[in-house]
Amino acid sequence: MSKPKSLEGFPAELRDHALAFPETTEDFPWGERAFKVRGKAFVFMGSDDGAISFSVKLPKTGTQALALPFAEPTHYGLGKHGWVTVRPPRRISRALKQQIFDWVAESYGAVAPAKLAKAATAARTSSARRN
Repeated sequence: MSKPKSLEGFPAELRDHALAFPETTEDFPWGERAFKVRGKAFVFMGSDDGAISFSVKLPKTGTQALALPFAEPTHYGLGKHGWVTVRPPRRISRALKQQIFDWVAESYGAVAPAKLAKAATAARTSSARRN
């Protein structure tokens, strides 16, 4: 199966953000993008004509995310395990972009082995202190 076309704009930023986590790989099941840590997916992403949708595992903030009009439980039975699918508006504010990046980090932490998740959290914390 061929790789999906290259990304631009926010979908490209989301891809770069996901790939920045330790030991993350990109895979293309079903013709969509999946970002995995040690073979376990933490983000599924689709992009079409600049519109984006993605699914993340949100054990801590899933309830709050589901209160948003552009979020719903992920289909195929994944929603009952904490997965949320988000279809944000085309124009993404800085605040929403940061929230999405935080969801990706939460999903990584929920799926990654504890040692990797802890290292990623420490790196994010030290980066936030420098900014």
